[in-house]
Amino acid sequence: MAVNPVFNRIDSEAAQGRYAGFGQQQPGAYPPPQGAPHIPAQGGYPGPSESLTDEQLRQMYTQAPAGPAQTGRLTLDDVVVKSLMLFGIVVAVAAGTWYVVGGQPGIATPIWLLGMFGSLALSFVIARAKQVKVPLVLTHAVLQGLFLGAVSATFEMRWPGVVSTAVVATMATFAGMFIGWKFGVIKVTSKSRRIFSMAAMGYLVFLLVNLGASFLGFGEGWGVFGMQFGWAIALLGVGLASYSLAVDFDSVDKAVRMGAPEKYSWLLGHGLVASLVWLYIEFLRLFAILQSD
Repeated sequence: MAVNPVFNRIDSEAAQGRYAGFGQQQPGAYPPPQGAPHIPAQGGYPGPSESLTDEQLRQMYTQAPAGPAQTGRLTLDDVVVKSLMLFGIVVAVAAGTWYVVGGQPGIATPIWLLGMFGSLALSFVIARAKQVKVPLVLTHAVLQGLFLGAVSATFEMRWPGVVSTAVVATMATFAGMFIGWKFGVIKVTSKSRRIFSMAAMGYLVFLLVNLGASFLGFGEGWGVFGMQFGWAIALLGVGLASYSLAVDFDSVDKAVRMGAPEKYSWLLGHGLVASLVWLYIEFLRLFAILQSD
């Protein structure tokens, strides 16, 4: 949960100035104007030496300019729609899992372990795939729902009210980070991206090691988080997850401006939802620790 490899891929391609074939053009070829009639010629379009009739010229100049939807390029609406779809899947699966776990608490741990490790592994597969694999993105949302539902039900049974508090804090932080990024209060630069990427990867390794320590009973089941200043480490996790949202917003903006293919909306939506889940889990842990103290 502590790193989002999808946006590393997107940012890398954006740095090259093109996306998955966009920006590439065959020598000597050029696209037809939007609405231009098809005239057979070498390459399928009118050649430089071919003339058009008055009617054909009139159709060309009266046709509205092609927008992102007509060219197959990404729009902000695409990202919003895909993000909401994936978020809906996560919430629906989480609600179903919560209901099942509530009646059988003993199966909570196997379910959230499956969801956590499955979604983590799948996120790297999605990021490294040469093409956007929508079924994998949907599967990832299901796995995150399993993880979210099982963990939330477990925490709520032990610390009543902690889930609702974490939800409110997550939504408020999401809105605050977006406003801060939009108005330039929170900056995302190449340097900050590199620093964040290293910090997030280090935090991921720490979480995995801490998970093993918690299963061994260290820190009364909390691992390092069970120590005196465990809340401070949890607060660091909240900070990293929060900044991850700013990086996500910036990556979406960059992808739209650079003309990424429309199908990348699935990757961007997937990344945004993953960061949101990460932030929620960090808040859930922090509030549980504070309530325990």
